[in-house]
Amino acid sequence: MSTATKGSDGQLRCKWCHAAPEFLDYHDTEWGFPVDDDYRLFEKLCLESFQSGLSWRTILAKRENFRSAFHNFDFNKIARFTNHDVNRLLNDEGIVRHRGKIEAAINNAKCAKELIKQEDSLAAFFWRYEPDTHNLAKPQTVSTSAESVALAKDLKKMGWKFIGPTTAYAFIQAMGLINDHVEGCVIRNKVDSARSTFKRPTSRK
Repeated sequence: MSTATKGSDGQLRCKWCHAAPEFLDYHDTEWGFPVDDDYRLFEKLCLESFQSGLSWRTILAKRENFRSAFHNFDFNKIARFTNHDVNRLLNDEGIVRHRGKIEAAINNAKCAKELIKQEDSLAAFFWRYEPDTHNLAKPQTVSTSAESVALAKDLKKMGWKFIGPTTAYAFIQAMGLINDHVEGCVIRNKVDSARSTFKRPTSRK
């Protein structure tokens, strides 16, 4: 179980954010804050897929390279990638050069476009999987949930690839569908505040 530990500024934070220097800003300004921007949601799902079998530190260190290589994760552009782009990405030392994950990102971009046709936005779809706060496990004690299992299953039915329940749960944590900052973490109340004023996206269809 993760606990809050004191940093160099004397503030308590989730223990994991002290493991690497680049984690601190990510923890304080991004992780757990609610997101409704389709491009950011798609980016995060892609990066979580690329992380499979690797550490988040590896992916975070390469994130700007990923953004450059994948046109800021504009799924409209990625959906048009060809074999030439696959080969270009396989030769890009700034990213994770895994053919299956690269091809999955392209496939998922096409799936994202189809999902938007059905739901108006990716956000409207993903936020349906926000857990009931009364049913949450203690922060950072589980790696999957009923909602992440359901999300992974539903995405698979729609043709998405490289997204299992663990990847889906990491996405749910990071995009603010739950507040998984541990008790005592200085950011937990900030995330609670952001979530309390966040307008949940809904489909107009």
